[in-house]
Amino acid sequence: MTTYRNRAEAGKAIVDRLGGLTGQPDVVVLGLVRGGVPVAQVVADRLGAPLDVLVVRKLGMPWAPEVAFGALGPANVRVLNDAVASRIDPDEIAQVVRREQTELDRREQLYRAGRPPLDLTGRTAVVVDDGLATGATARAAVQVARHLGARRVVVAVPVGSQEAYDMLAAEADQVVCVQTPPDFGAVSRYYDDFHEVSDQEVTGALAGASSG
Repeated sequence: MTTYRNRAEAGKAIVDRLGGLTGQPDVVVLGLVRGGVPVAQVVADRLGAPLDVLVVRKLGMPWAPEVAFGALGPANVRVLNDAVASRIDPDEIAQVVRREQTELDRREQLYRAGRPPLDLTGRTAVVVDDGLATGATARAAVQVARHLGARRVVVAVPVGSQEAYDMLAAEADQVVCVQTPPDFGAVSRYYDDFHEVSDQEVTGALAGASSG
């Protein structure tokens, strides 16, 4: 089992597996808010690609929030898993959607801060997070990226469970996962510094990044 000093070191480990994307003009690196952003910042810098954020809110079942029945993304993108959603009362769905939409709108307003809406039309979207436990958020991100026009979606993480990797391999065009330990546990196990990333860190990373 390899541990990373911090998210920046984890980003460097990912870049070693993404060499073929260096300097490609259609690539955009998307950090999943919030923990994925410091990782993505390093990836974007090393690839010479623009950095942006993808704000995704997982829609969790009312009695089992970790089980997703869908997801929300920017530009009013809504992805529903009908097989799961059909088992939930429509009023309960509406309540979950309202709550998550409010938080998504708050984060979009904060992080975009006058920048144009995210448009992935014809781009290769590299979705970066600090790790995959269930993979539900990353899966939602892949679906949202496609709805936003991405031509190709690559998921890149420093560590993840084998189950999450397998699920994403069926969703994304490519999954780069540096390590998939057999006894995974939690993402935090693989970092010496796994502090909660603040809104200020996210906005700071975006302010210092190139756009394109």
